Amino acid sequence: MNASRCAQGPHPSEGELFKKTLGPEWKLLHPDIRRRFDRNPLPGRPLHYTGTTGAFLAQVAAGVGVALSGLRDAAAAFRLKRIEKDMHSVSPISFCDTAQSVLVTGATGFIGQHLVRALLKDGHQLTVLTRRPKQAAWMFDGKVRCIESMADLPASCRVDVIINLAGARILGSRWTDKRKKELRRSRIGVTQSVVDWVAEATHKPALLLSGSAIGYYGIQDIGDQTVLDETAASQPMFMSDLCREWEDAAKAAAAHGVRVECMRFGLVLGRQGALPMMLMPILLGIGGRLGSGRQWLSWIHVEDVLGGIAHLWKHPGMDAAPGGQTSEHIGVSNFTAPECVSQKTFSETAARIWRRPCFLPTPGGPVRLMLGEQADLLLEGQRVFPGRLRREGFEFRYPELAQALQSLK
Repeated sequence: MNASRCAQGPHPSEGELFKKTLGPEWKLLHPDIRRRFDRNPLPGRPLHYTGTTGAFLAQVAAGVGVALSGLRDAAAAFRLKRIEKDMHSVSPISFCDTAQSVLVTGATGFIGQHLVRALLKDGHQLTVLTRRPKQAAWMFDGKVRCIESMADLPASCRVDVIINLAGARILGSRWTDKRKKELRRSRIGVTQSVVDWVAEATHKPALLLSGSAIGYYGIQDIGDQTVLDETAASQPMFMSDLCREWEDAAKAAAAHGVRVECMRFGLVLGRQGALPMMLMPILLGIGGRLGSGRQWLSWIHVEDVLGGIAHLWKHPGMDAAPGGQTSEHIGVSNFTAPECVSQKTFSETAARIWRRPCFLPTPGGPVRLMLGEQADLLLEGQRVFPGRLRREGFEFRYPELAQALQSLK
């Protein structure tokens, strides 16, 4: 009989048995399968197999692992090719009539990748601040200079424009004290290091374009129809405080004669970022409203983000409404599309474009229980309007949601 049952002594885990039987082929198993064996030894089930049966099961396990891993890699490769194709197919954007030396932080992020490729296509020389310089160099085909900290950039190095997009992903694990500290460090800390370098720089940059978010405005009560432009006030809550402190850190560069533009981003739509996760239930046919579904959702297409950056770069005039937070050297702009929709409308529009049903609501209670304070990002919203960009005549390529989503199908 090929199967034997161990009756006495300590029992090895299933993971240990499979590792021993598979040998080097153990590493070919899908990582999720390996983790499952490592974390679940199942001590109450000491049965293991030897001989022909064990070899057969090992081969089956290896085959399944290789097949799953191959499917995963193929899907990832297809998605990466599609993303890369989208990036290269974007119409050229003119940021400046002459070649400039540009420093970009957050270059390997969703927006950063699109921005760096657009800047390279426009003929500019780029330096990127990144924690993973080798990865960044590979990502951009060795066409950019990579530094790990601002200390690696000599004060004598000429930088004409800085675009600051650094920041850890806001949506993810719960906002514990440790997580909040990391969110502040990755935004405010990095921005302060950039401004400190500017203070010592021999040649001062002419412009600092610094990221922020519409979380600056806090949240609006469900049913509140108030339209928020750049003059709206912040609120005493974490996401609002985070954005305000982030902007204040950037505005410090104005003391050195640098023009500072703070860009308050809404939900940025593209094949990366938050959209794929938001579309998942819809694509699976189980989409619907989230919470009440009446919360406002202010969004912008990634191509309009690039266009908006180019617009601010070429338009130094400060055009703020009365009472706005602008001065000779400081400007603020909402980066959102003119059409703001409810979360329910967003889901219904996406479902219609992808030809899926939209009937299954997700209650807000479990979401708030799971995410805590962070749930405000999903269950609450802000009705934000791009006041300054509209006044200055910026033309959105995707002013309406249906058009924007259709381009990403």
